[in-house]
Amino acid sequence: MSKSTLFVYGSMMKGMVHHNKVAAMVKEVKPGTCEGTLYRLPVGYPAMVEGPGVVKGELLTLNNFKDLIKILDEFEGFSLTTPEKSLYMRVEKPITLEVGKKPVTSFVYVLNNLKLPKESTVIDSGDYRASMQVQPPLSNLLTDSQKRYILKLGASSGRDIVPINLDIYRDLLNKGLIIDKGRRLALTNLGIDVYRYLA
Repeated sequence: MSKSTLFVYGSMMKGMVHHNKVAAMVKEVKPGTCEGTLYRLPVGYPAMVEGPGVVKGELLTLNNFKDLIKILDEFEGFSLTTPEKSLYMRVEKPITLEVGKKPVTSFVYVLNNLKLPKESTVIDSGDYRASMQVQPPLSNLLTDSQKRYILKLGASSGRDIVPINLDIYRDLLNKGLIIDKGRRLALTNLGIDVYRYLA
């Protein structure tokens, strides 16, 4: 089954922020689980790593899989030529569906263990959707004007000066999303992660 399926457990699930990247290609969505350990990254989004535990998610059956997987590989930071340097690895894993007796094999993106930030915390339930109710991702806590500013700053070249009002400036600085480099502002690593989820 792995030839046209992808198991997702975070921002690509139905109704989530990045589902629109695959929505037009989705033929079918089935709830399921996969073995692994689910972490909450500092930015508030999840990453699964190989390990003990059960991760809840959705099995997507996709049209045009061959073309779509190239786009998803780039989005997830996976390189077929240098997988060891990739942010995420695309692996095949057994998926247990809520309906059906035996597991099916599907592709799933798991975070390269070497890239897991030290500040990440385990989501014990393995259920990102449920954990969001308790602790939403950082991008959900921003106002529309803060989001627009982060998008502008993330899209600007290093030399562009993006004007800002002091209220936005102070709040984003306190949240650790921007850094003041004297004559211009820049996104911190955490700010870059937020930008990646907003873009």
